[in-house]
Amino acid sequence: MNQQQNTSKEKPKNFIYEIIEQDIQTNKWGGRVHTRFPPEPNGYLHIGHAKSICLNYGIARDFNGKFNLRFDDTNPTKEEQEYVDSIIEDVRWLGADFEDRIFYASDYFDQMYEYAVQLIKKGKAYVDDLDPDLMKEYRGTVNEPGKESPFRNRSIEENLELFERMRKGAFKEGEKVLRAKIDMSSPNMLLRDPVMYRILHASHHRTGDKWCIYPTYDWAHGLEDSIEGITHSICTLEFEIHRPLYDWFLEELGIYHPQQIEFARLNLSYTVMSKRKLLELVQSGIVDGWDDPRMPTISGYRRRGYTPEAIWNFAEMIGVAKRDALTDIALLEYSIREDLNKKAQRIMGVLKPLKVVIENYPDDLVEELDAINNPEDHSMGSRKIPFSKEIFIEQTDFMENPPKGFHRLMPAGEVRLRYAYIIKCEKVIKNDKGEVVELRCTYDPDTKSGSGKSEKKIKGTIHWVNVKDAISCEVRLYDRLFTVEDPSADKERDFKEFINPNSLEVIADAKVEPFVKNAKPGDKFQFERIGYFCVDSRYTTKDKLVFNRTVTLKDTWSKNLNKK
Repeated sequence: MNQQQNTSKEKPKNFIYEIIEQDIQTNKWGGRVHTRFPPEPNGYLHIGHAKSICLNYGIARDFNGKFNLRFDDTNPTKEEQEYVDSIIEDVRWLGADFEDRIFYASDYFDQMYEYAVQLIKKGKAYVDDLDPDLMKEYRGTVNEPGKESPFRNRSIEENLELFERMRKGAFKEGEKVLRAKIDMSSPNMLLRDPVMYRILHASHHRTGDKWCIYPTYDWAHGLEDSIEGITHSICTLEFEIHRPLYDWFLEELGIYHPQQIEFARLNLSYTVMSKRKLLELVQSGIVDGWDDPRMPTISGYRRRGYTPEAIWNFAEMIGVAKRDALTDIALLEYSIREDLNKKAQRIMGVLKPLKVVIENYPDDLVEELDAINNPEDHSMGSRKIPFSKEIFIEQTDFMENPPKGFHRLMPAGEVRLRYAYIIKCEKVIKNDKGEVVELRCTYDPDTKSGSGKSEKKIKGTIHWVNVKDAISCEVRLYDRLFTVEDPSADKERDFKEFINPNSLEVIADAKVEPFVKNAKPGDKFQFERIGYFCVDSRYTTKDKLVFNRTVTLKDTWSKNLNKK
């Protein structure tokens, strides 16, 4: 059973689970647990959203509750159906089962409008004519109270009439707004008569042109939780200051009141988590779309070869905290390695081929050697690898003048070929530029792996691919997108100044063993001694095989590659 589907495992230990356990003991919500994941469809989901999905769905799963997927689609100028579709796909891919419970803020627009009318009738909301600049000026500062709008004391009848005319499209954008009448001197700036509705003459991706006034996020969010009967409204810390406003709305309306609990959002090193900044990367062409494997988006990670189980393991590893902190991306990479090590099919691939001719090997002989598919899971069996007179090895596995401790191939040196024989370098062939283009070697037929014929000990073992049977492919080596841990830390500089120029290296003609000839997009492999790779879903065609590097075998591998 996949981890995200495991209902029998022990519940995580964190303060949110402790609160819910206490609520169940006191029968606070009649024994119910009902959570939700409420994204705005104005971009693709990223790893921070994945943490929230794992938390909210995990709670519902572990306490036999319900989990909603709900779109806060209150701003038609920034929302698209493309984003809605991608979010649904990502949540399902992670294994968070919302069953048939997909909801939208736009489902409740009529009800929200009626709630607004109720507040107007109570004298708790009014139509304001101040333009945005004056409204900001009247709002005051952290150290100074705000001033009341000259339109604050309109009669209830006038406010009802104006609000109805706003709904019918009688006014231009920015000409009027509906504001809550709370306290212009409140130390919480959000309580200084916040805007509830603004005029937007924009078509909505679901409601079309039915509305020309749209609820603000702060007005809509708490109402949505209330309407859906959410018990525990799990939010990130930046919404803690919004909680008094949500409380005020619900209490003034006298409607069902969920419990809001805040936790620290995920901040991951060597990336950015702002949708605005991620959109900027896409629009500027720095990355190849929202699903670029360098992006921290769920779709990018999926294309890169990450697994849902690894992301769940990562989310549980970092836990749930009350204070923001920067999480090392190495923890995520570790989680990916741990998961793929157990699952990935092993193959041999040569990224930068160097031809080797084994001069004393029979010209017409082709052997089929046994290779283990995954030493961590023997149920995956074994495969046959062709071996003959000409093979490819990695260029970096040969050095003419090697340093001390180099245990690979060198002139007059010996090395073992993985699953095959020990070979000895007899001759180095170079081109006119002095570059090594071919090695002439000999092999010892008594050193075949697994034959038990030879006791000869060799320190170095390298991978290889048979020339005649090698499959040509493109390999895309992805590395971290930024050169600094926190690209957003320096407020005086554009975060794009810290883009890593070596975040992508494309190798046009790598060679892999014939086992992968029928590989499909999304298939995952470990290239022995190199790293984990995934067949790319965008650029792979029937005539071209493209691999994305998912993660290196070790933390230092990527850094060493970029130094070469």
